[in-house]
Amino acid sequence: MKKKKGFWHGMDVCVTYVLLFAVAFVFFFPCLWLILASFSKSGSIYSFDGFFPTEYSLASFRRLFTDTALYDYPQWFFNTLFVAAGSCVIGSFLVILTAYTMSRFEFKARKPLMKGTMVLGMFPSFMGMIAVYLLMTQFNMINSLWGLILIYSAGAPLQYLTQKGFFDTIPKAINEAARIDGATSFQIFTKINLPLSKPIIVYTALTSFTWPWSDFILPKLLLKKRELYTVAVGLMALDETEFARFAAGSVFIAVPIVILYFVLVKNMVNGMAQGAVKG
Repeated sequence: MKKKKGFWHGMDVCVTYVLLFAVAFVFFFPCLWLILASFSKSGSIYSFDGFFPTEYSLASFRRLFTDTALYDYPQWFFNTLFVAAGSCVIGSFLVILTAYTMSRFEFKARKPLMKGTMVLGMFPSFMGMIAVYLLMTQFNMINSLWGLILIYSAGAPLQYLTQKGFFDTIPKAINEAARIDGATSFQIFTKINLPLSKPIIVYTALTSFTWPWSDFILPKLLLKKRELYTVAVGLMALDETEFARFAAGSVFIAVPIVILYFVLVKNMVNGMAQGAVKG
């Protein structure tokens, strides 16, 4: 009987590993295909032998940074970095303040605000694009990178629930003891709670950075001048014969964010895990 149980347990483990391998392959194959396509010598998808290029070369990466007369990838990369970095700094600051306020302070509108933000978070962001476009037109912020930063930063505080859950795990007794010793609310926040909140700050900064870094819809809506394009919009403007350059640009734009995730993944996971304890 024990042998039969051991046999079926072994079969379950094998089936689980096979399924995990199959799922991993499904997600990994498009990435592998894109990387190999970026090294295509011809540059066109029509010359592929099945899924993969027939010849390989670094020419696509060279053209990506040298042939900038029509497709200025270095400028697009700088624009994307500027928007993502600005949104990360301002958005993270606003999210942390919102989460801390909702976690530590009691006021009449607290619960209605929490319920309202939860309801608003259920609607996809593109539903408000027409209203956003009209507002940016009135404020003369079409073709403005700062306009993008303001929109990303203004929407960031709606995603404060994970951060609030993290602050909820910090004992309020610490704050009360500091207040008895004469500390102000600002001192309690900056000298006690922020030093204890490194994981959630890292998580917030990464999420605030990655959304503008890869977003396409909003930059496409607001940026009409080619020199102001972000990478996502610029790559979509490439001619269909420039597929290898498109793939090379996609691979290169993914490298910084992948490095950030690997370097900061420990703090990011800790922030998500502790922030999910309470809502």
